[in-house]
Amino acid sequence: MLRNRPRLALTLLAVLPIAGCPKSNAEFEAGARAEGLQDYDTALIHFENALRSNPKSPEYKLWALRARFQDGQLHVEDGQKALKSGDLNLALAEFKRAQTVDPSNSAADQGAQRTLALIEAAEKPKPQNGQRQAAKPAMLLSGPPELKPLSRAPINFRATEDSRMVFETIGKLAGLSVIFDPDFVSRRISVELPGVTLEQALDAVCAESKAFWKPMTGTVILIAPDNPQKRRDLEEEVVGTFYMKNADTPQDLTEIVTGLRQLLDLRRVQQVNEDNAIVIRDTPDKLDLAQRIIQDIDQAKPEVLLQVSILQTSLDRLHDLGILPGQSTSITFTPRTSLTPNGGGSDCGTSSASSSCSQLTLNNLKNLSSADYSITLPGATANAILTDSATRIIQNPEVRVTDGEKATLKIGDRVPVATGSFQAGIGGGTSGVSPLVNTQFQYIDVGVNVDVTPYVHPDDEISLKLKVEVSSVTGQEDIGGIEQPIISQRSVEHDVRLKDGEVSILGGLIQRTETSSVNGWPGLAQLPFLRYFFSDNSKEVQDDEVLIVVTPHIVRFPDSTPADLRWIASGTDTNARVFRESEDPLVSSTKASPLAEAVAPLAQAPAAAASQLYFEPSSLSLKVGGTATVALAVSRVHDLFSIPLLIHYNPAVIQIEDVRDGGFLAGGDQTIAIVDRVDQRAGEVIASITRQPNAHGVSGSGTLLGLVVRAVAPGTSPLEILQVNGRDSQQKGIPLVSGEASIQVQ
Repeated sequence: MLRNRPRLALTLLAVLPIAGCPKSNAEFEAGARAEGLQDYDTALIHFENALRSNPKSPEYKLWALRARFQDGQLHVEDGQKALKSGDLNLALAEFKRAQTVDPSNSAADQGAQRTLALIEAAEKPKPQNGQRQAAKPAMLLSGPPELKPLSRAPINFRATEDSRMVFETIGKLAGLSVIFDPDFVSRRISVELPGVTLEQALDAVCAESKAFWKPMTGTVILIAPDNPQKRRDLEEEVVGTFYMKNADTPQDLTEIVTGLRQLLDLRRVQQVNEDNAIVIRDTPDKLDLAQRIIQDIDQAKPEVLLQVSILQTSLDRLHDLGILPGQSTSITFTPRTSLTPNGGGSDCGTSSASSSCSQLTLNNLKNLSSADYSITLPGATANAILTDSATRIIQNPEVRVTDGEKATLKIGDRVPVATGSFQAGIGGGTSGVSPLVNTQFQYIDVGVNVDVTPYVHPDDEISLKLKVEVSSVTGQEDIGGIEQPIISQRSVEHDVRLKDGEVSILGGLIQRTETSSVNGWPGLAQLPFLRYFFSDNSKEVQDDEVLIVVTPHIVRFPDSTPADLRWIASGTDTNARVFRESEDPLVSSTKASPLAEAVAPLAQAPAAAASQLYFEPSSLSLKVGGTATVALAVSRVHDLFSIPLLIHYNPAVIQIEDVRDGGFLAGGDQTIAIVDRVDQRAGEVIASITRQPNAHGVSGSGTLLGLVVRAVAPGTSPLEILQVNGRDSQQKGIPLVSGEASIQVQ
């Protein structure tokens, strides 16, 4: 028993590899069947199982990689279909599945991000009727002073006055100090400013008085004549560095810099190729525009995976059957020596009668016998040949290429071809001079050669500038003593526009050649049965088919959003300028204070929650004789129609000189009724604001009133709401929580 153990061990070692092969082959075959059914999820599982059983197999690895890409691409396409149909949850699940299957698929990442953004936008509560969303604070560059007026209340102003007086009045309404350039020339102008923002009021007056304004500090502005020299002298400049994320070459940076110079008339722009960056020094508005332009054009280029399928089939059938008899007979004369011609040597060239002669005369024919000549009869050749050869070449190369870039794929051999001149006549022989003395060689790529340049369009279509060449060496030919290859070539070159995943047949060739030949004796070769004994019948059929199919897949989509396509205001031809959303009159009229912005997320709370009344600013410091505007604002109110209120202050410290409309209840397009009475002795302000009859209420946050405060004596005075009675359009009470402000006079 012990003697048999080594044999048993050897048997097990021989059987184990054999037992493992069928399993891996079975997994591979199952994956191939699933792939044929386009069940790429199942195909990927089987191919990976086959690869795990034989990790060193390059064939299993290639099939697994291809199945992984196809599976991920299928889920991306399903996600896009779900996205177009509006099923965001299904689209997100498909994109997530594609990310899990093929992490290298950038289209899956982009689709998931886009779907998440759509889901967040869909889940975000929409503003109710009449409600406006609070404007987002504009992102500004660090640079010159920013304007910070004491009041952001809309300005209602009408006057025909000296321009200097108009600027000073607007400054007082906003709590700003106005200074003038020594070269500024005042002129008489007429202005009418119905409910505009501070910036819009200053711009309107500057346009009429041929001037421009700039902040010197947060509460001081300068008015100067509007001419190029003054702008160069007074406008502040900043320096910004922009690092490109997707510009690959110095040429890309040069194109961006050239475009910025032409669009924004920039004078100081530096291109830094080593850091892939652009440095700009100019006004803040121009840098804001440059930042927006760079952000829009510095996008990752789309990428396309091109699948090229080449099918080449060659069939050659030969049928040769029959007996080919000889078609010629020869007779040879060999006369005997005893045959002598008449006339003796005169005919044979000798006088001896006994000499032999090989020439025959007519007199000798009567003595001619079968011994004097020989006849060679023809032979026959029997042919029974049947050949059937088939050649099938299938090639499926893939190439991934960036949008607008040219990609070249060469699969095959490089065949040398002689060029130049040579002297074949002196080759070989005794001279020893080779015919290759003056011959040069160049190499030709033979096989599958693909040159493609894709262009991805925003509608997920692809334009391809494509050249596909399929060539092979079919023979050799002697030219001048050198064997030159005979190259068969099939080439397709054209431009085509396809959809993502659309299959296109670029070129096809079907060639069939039939050759039939009969070789035999006339007459007998045409007899129905005997023709096989007296003739050779040959029939040859050749079929050649070539099919070239191209399928493009977008693996990285153009990363453009609606914000990238949005237009932006850029000022005039001589004065580039940006406008923030806060400068829009409809937004400004309902602009929330810092406290309102802090509680902005609560604006969508249930209507039962109490709204808030507050003063802006909540604390203020003035000198005796100084004036400022304090705004009374409301936040997260719903359907506010009218609001009467009673405000108290210390008349010994401050006085309320005027009560102005804040613009919130007007809604930007209606006239409201304001009734106010200021009791300076008692330190009370009674005000009532009401919308027009049969109008809807206003929802959201904004400024109700502007109180012009003047400091009369040192001390501290509160501003507090003693009584308020807000009502909606149905004359129902609205709960309001009141705040207060503190004013200190020095």
